[in-house]
Amino acid sequence: MICSSCNECVENCFKEFHQRIYERLMGYDQKCICVCRGQRSQSPTSSCVSVRSDWSKDRPPQFISVFKFSTSCGHWFCRQCISSHWDQSASSGDSSCPQCGKRSRTKPGLQEVLDEHKISLRRRCERVTEGSDETGNRTLLNTIYTELYITEGQSEEVHTQHEVRQLETASKMDALHDAPISCQDIFKALPDQQRPIRVVLTNGVAGVGKTFSVQKFTLDWAEGLENQHVSVVVLLSFRELNLIRDEQYSLLELLHVFHPTLQKVPAEKLAVSQLLFIFDGLDESRLSLDFTNRKLLSDVTQKSSVSQLLTNLIQGNLLPSALVWITSRPAAANQIPPTCVDRLTEVRGFTDAQKEEYFRRRFSDEELSSRIISHMKTSRSLHIMCRIPVFCWITATVLEHMLTTEQRGELPKTLTDMYSHFLLVQTKRKKNKYHEGHETSPQKLTEVDREKGNIMFYQEDLEQCGLDVTEASVYSGVCTEIFKRECVIFQKPVYCFVHLSIQEFLAAVYMFHCHTNKKTDVLKYFLGETWEDDHHNDYDYDLSSGQLDLFVRFLHGLCLESNQTLLGSLLGQTENIPENLQSVIDNLKWKNDNEISPDRSINIFHCLMEMNELSVHQEIQEFLKSENRSEKLSEIHCSALAYMLQMSELVLDELDVQKYNTSYQGRLRLIPAVRNCRKARLADCRLSETHCEVVVSALKSKSSHLTELDMSYNDLQDSGVKVLCTVLESPNCRLETLSLSACLITEEGCTSLAAALNSNPSHMRELDLSYNHPGDSGMKLLLAGQKDSHWRLDTLRYGDWTLSGMERMSDKGGNMLYSCQLTIDTNTVNTKLQLSDNNRKVTHVEEVQSYPDHPDRFDVRPQLLCSNSLTDRCYWEVEWRGEVEISVSYKGITRKGDGDDCWLGLNDQSWILYCSDRGPDSVWHNNKETTISSSSSSVSNRVGVYVDCPAGTLSFYRVSSDTLIHLHTFNTTFTQTLYPGFGFRSGSSVSLC
Repeated sequence: MICSSCNECVENCFKEFHQRIYERLMGYDQKCICVCRGQRSQSPTSSCVSVRSDWSKDRPPQFISVFKFSTSCGHWFCRQCISSHWDQSASSGDSSCPQCGKRSRTKPGLQEVLDEHKISLRRRCERVTEGSDETGNRTLLNTIYTELYITEGQSEEVHTQHEVRQLETASKMDALHDAPISCQDIFKALPDQQRPIRVVLTNGVAGVGKTFSVQKFTLDWAEGLENQHVSVVVLLSFRELNLIRDEQYSLLELLHVFHPTLQKVPAEKLAVSQLLFIFDGLDESRLSLDFTNRKLLSDVTQKSSVSQLLTNLIQGNLLPSALVWITSRPAAANQIPPTCVDRLTEVRGFTDAQKEEYFRRRFSDEELSSRIISHMKTSRSLHIMCRIPVFCWITATVLEHMLTTEQRGELPKTLTDMYSHFLLVQTKRKKNKYHEGHETSPQKLTEVDREKGNIMFYQEDLEQCGLDVTEASVYSGVCTEIFKRECVIFQKPVYCFVHLSIQEFLAAVYMFHCHTNKKTDVLKYFLGETWEDDHHNDYDYDLSSGQLDLFVRFLHGLCLESNQTLLGSLLGQTENIPENLQSVIDNLKWKNDNEISPDRSINIFHCLMEMNELSVHQEIQEFLKSENRSEKLSEIHCSALAYMLQMSELVLDELDVQKYNTSYQGRLRLIPAVRNCRKARLADCRLSETHCEVVVSALKSKSSHLTELDMSYNDLQDSGVKVLCTVLESPNCRLETLSLSACLITEEGCTSLAAALNSNPSHMRELDLSYNHPGDSGMKLLLAGQKDSHWRLDTLRYGDWTLSGMERMSDKGGNMLYSCQLTIDTNTVNTKLQLSDNNRKVTHVEEVQSYPDHPDRFDVRPQLLCSNSLTDRCYWEVEWRGEVEISVSYKGITRKGDGDDCWLGLNDQSWILYCSDRGPDSVWHNNKETTISSSSSSVSNRVGVYVDCPAGTLSFYRVSSDTLIHLHTFNTTFTQTLYPGFGFRSGSSVSLC
């Protein structure tokens, strides 16, 4: 009978009843003989029941069994009871069964065995291999370890970019001063964190120091310095686990195989100890981790695949109290579901101060370390790469050799130059040690790159590529033997390159070797069947994938004769023809591919830097210093400008791409600069989904300052809006003003926007959706959200009419909206222009027309203005033949003479669309031209003009049937009344519609 007057009694009785039902369902009620069952009369809330019941509140029934443990004699106990029994009998060394009194098979005491395990781990971790230092010269970890910059959380940028680009982002994030976390504290909850931390996932780019952090953590634990609440640290790397991926093991057997010292600990004692499993290098895993269709495991003696053991351990089915630490590169981290992770950390490598500390710890010669630090700071690319500890080692190896030998020469400033010197130094060391004169074939060293995704290699991988394993171990400066353990399963060594960038460099060396030696079959294998030998001077390789960025940079850097000389016979016979080098440089400067992402275009600028072509960099530096920004910028100039703006320590207040004198392709290349500005004006830039992804990347970044974004007059459509919504719904997005006017958004896109803002309602204050098709339901959602007290949306602009590419400027009744009937001001008409059709048509003729003198008449230029004064919104259409300028102008434009102040479009008084028989060609304002493209399939010679004076927008459209095709939009501030106007060339004409 449950006492209804006692809530606590009711709760405890229900817990016990609930627990016993589960025990009977699981079949354990007959087996489990718990010491605490005899104590229930003493306490209505026995510890055993309480613990199990608390766990059952958050876990499904199948997890209950993980609290049952069997002794070696076969009796079952709950963890609470067996732990209490062993704690009480620890002083006598008794490890007997509480039920039958039978002693454990283990002779040594538990602490003695754990001490032996600590000694084993200490021996394993106290000395490390830095870079490719040979095994015999392993270094004490504590003498070289430099604290790394580790932070909680992770930047949300998409990881489609090369990791070098992620390093650049990390260098910008240093300014945020995120609180660092010591690797020793990753399992310590912060004061505001109520939930205990059981699973930690640590991300970081290759070589950034994740493995060193793991080794430092383990060494400090083994030496009794840190984290002594952990009873057993189980250190496992995926490189090791791959070797048994096809085998069947129980978790207990897995521990015994990798850590033989733990064989002396009985399962029941090991199971109730506080264990920490460290799985290092998820990105190197060849296991298939499936967290959905998994086999449920709860017994440490139950056999299964290694993959299933790991997934059950991570999810808490096996040893739910065990701690788990996983390290990975960012691209592979998504194998672990976020719901399984209690803390996400990121190793960002060295800060600037830590870089200097590294070099000073490495060299006792203070002058040498100072010179190396000074040189590192002279090259931005070297300075950024030195965030990676392994690259610091490469830099130290090269510069120490060059500064302490007679063969000094010019110190390397580019990445290609640094890696060429590194390969030279390592090759010389190999020769001196083994007295061999032959060089390693670059084909043998880089053939492994063919296996896409492989970042480390086993013996069979090398043999498949025709590389002798003995030979590979000799070339230790390039390919290092990572481990060769005494256990039977570790008879196979594992190899990997010192760093992934070495692998990419050698791949570039091999490709260059094949390129210059006409090995077309190999080139076609790597580059595809579309590669043709007549491109031999272009090096026009695919830049669309960010993963090829560094490879492409190396490939261009190898064009320099100085690097070819360093590498000698590795490259084979090369042709050092200056014309060829200049051809490659020119090809990069004028490379114009609309399919390439703006971020990829920046890599073209890096390629030029690798070739010591510094003119673009210098010209942009001068441009930024100059107050005159009217200078014409090429596409490569825009890529360089975007890179320099986004890497600048000063945050740009506003990025308005329309203010730069460049082509529309150039404006697209400026988009990456949104990562370092407060306001971005990207209106009328022909943005695609690819460009939206760059903007999304900027908004996701922790270092983003962007609060105002204008993407109006772009054909984003619903698909582009959905891309944008992926970041708008994130609490990290701090965007306050968003303009999406005339972006072809329908009800579907508006619904996505409403859902995103509902998820993150606390930032957006102003949303412009005018000139779209929001639909009734889409607008209802947005308007309802605006009334929600949680939303901060103060201004929502929209309309029941549309513009841009879908319908003509008409209302629901089919009547033209904002239409105005143009009237030609005959007092402005030049005498070479003939009026006809009741002054609705104007034609350029050779005969001088007899018009009376008037001060408003254009006396030289064949131009005219209309008498319509424009102060609000207005739309009109005209048809043309020949070469004409369709314009709006201030009335104050000069009428006399032939100077720029008189020509429509060549001054700050007027804006024009230039058309020819080929179609609309370009727009002009203040003598700045912007080329436009128009669909060749359109045969219409009619254009529409829409001006919104209060909003400061002037848009041109090509009219095809009842559809408007957007051509260009000027975004400005009109300070005077506007007047429509036209300019003519020989034989051209304009008809007002």
